[in-house]
Amino acid sequence: MARLGVNVDHVATIRQARGTKEPDPVTAAALAELAGADGITVHLREDRRHIQDRDVGILSQTLQVPLNLEMAATDEMVDIACRLRPACVTLVPEKRQELTTEGGLDVISHSQHLKEVIAQLQQNGIVVSLFIDPDLKQIDQAFQVGTDTIEIHTGLYCDAPTRGAQLAELAKIEQAIHEAKHVGMGVNAGHGLNYRNIQDVVALGVIEEFNIGHSIISRAVLVGLDQAVREMKSLVAG
Repeated sequence: MARLGVNVDHVATIRQARGTKEPDPVTAAALAELAGADGITVHLREDRRHIQDRDVGILSQTLQVPLNLEMAATDEMVDIACRLRPACVTLVPEKRQELTTEGGLDVISHSQHLKEVIAQLQQNGIVVSLFIDPDLKQIDQAFQVGTDTIEIHTGLYCDAPTRGAQLAELAKIEQAIHEAKHVGMGVNAGHGLNYRNIQDVVALGVIEEFNIGHSIISRAVLVGLDQAVREMKSLVAG
């Protein structure tokens, strides 16, 4: 059965919109955990647009499920991760002007730097994942730089305008999964997945963890976080 990682970044987005103390993503993470989330994901961005250092610090001390810290492969972020030691770090590309992460890491172009960062994180007992597009060359390079896991960027599948285009992207994801499994890497998936489009990806049957934020928090606004997490958990379970 695949695991569900709940991303609470958008709870922090609402908080930061008014610069107040609520809603608290730490509280949201605890509620998601009680509803059955197998892990909690947060992205500590360089510009601190939503999740703050305080949030990551408290979560790293209080969660009973694994914390997955998404971050850029910068010296500042590596220092924070090595100090707090979350269960997993997912290295992602990051641009200040983007609304959300727009694509996967270019592992080929940054292989030496990523190899050094991965080694440093692993030496501190942290499992490392690379957020990459379903591209076989990038997957092979991810293996070469020593990552434990990849997280497949599912954005193009989710944004496909037609069923035919969606199926073509799904085929790329399936091929990428098999390549990663063949070389011995773990496989997660995330970005853009919601209550309608996740079922075809779950049906592939070999993804170990889905990290989902926006659709769960959006649904939680209407039905509550407990119900939103439980509904997604049931879909992930197949």
